[in-house]
Amino acid sequence: MVCDENKTSSENWKDFIKHRENVLLENVEVFNEFFVVTERENGQRRFNVISKKDGKSHYIDFEEEAFSAYSSVNAEMNSVKFRYGYSSMTTPNSTIEYDLVSRKKTILKESEVLGGDFDKKNYESKLIWADARDGKKVAISMVYRKDMYEPGKNPLLLYGYGSYGSTNSAGFSSVRLSLLDRGFVYAIAHIRGSQYLGRQWYEDGKMFNKKNTFWDFIDSAKYLGENNYVDDEQVFAMGGSAGGLLMGAVVNMEPEVFKGIIAGVPFVDVVTYNA
Repeated sequence: MVCDENKTSSENWKDFIKHRENVLLENVEVFNEFFVVTERENGQRRFNVISKKDGKSHYIDFEEEAFSAYSSVNAEMNSVKFRYGYSSMTTPNSTIEYDLVSRKKTILKESEVLGGDFDKKNYESKLIWADARDGKKVAISMVYRKDMYEPGKNPLLLYGYGSYGSTNSAGFSSVRLSLLDRGFVYAIAHIRGSQYLGRQWYEDGKMFNKKNTFWDFIDSAKYLGENNYVDDEQVFAMGGSAGGLLMGAVVNMEPEVFKGIIAGVPFVDVVTYNA
């Protein structure tokens, strides 16, 4: 909201950034000449650069479908350089400096992948929208090694969490490279209980709506198999803590979907835990 400094009562307030039902506002960085607003829309985090002078705005472009981006430390208000962190399922963690005036990007640092033989060109990621049983669309971020991938033939490790509004973005992990190099497909199901599609996506996956979290995960696994992305006879699932609760639920609800389950520190004994 904005108002005249001499007329500060609520009837003089005006919207500066209007509410949008499908957009989650996460952060605002303040510079002398610009605001940089961190938003999440359609699951993807993005940076909205707004000029204080005329209110015009633009978004910082990202080339990849599935990625993770976050505002970094921007302590100098007088600067026109905005720093942010970026990674994707094929791009290691990077620090990027963006010129708010010229709109040019400079990669300041990209994390080294130990071993010396990593080449991100060998890998490919996709963002897929699966059909849930109630008609909702569930996003899935997927990555594989290109020369090891054959549609409908590869085993899948599907990860999920879906609790507390925590959103797992499609970031980089060197740990999973060993799996990809052996022909596995790795995917993250952005199920209800997270805030991937905004606050309502979280509300629709908690308390009396918690089953939506479980069904979303099961339907995501089925979708990838039925649509020839992976071998539906080799679907493995993984989750920890509240994601372990998810594992306990889905393997009991539809055990035939999964060949194996990894449940890390699973939160499955709710009555005893809360006693």
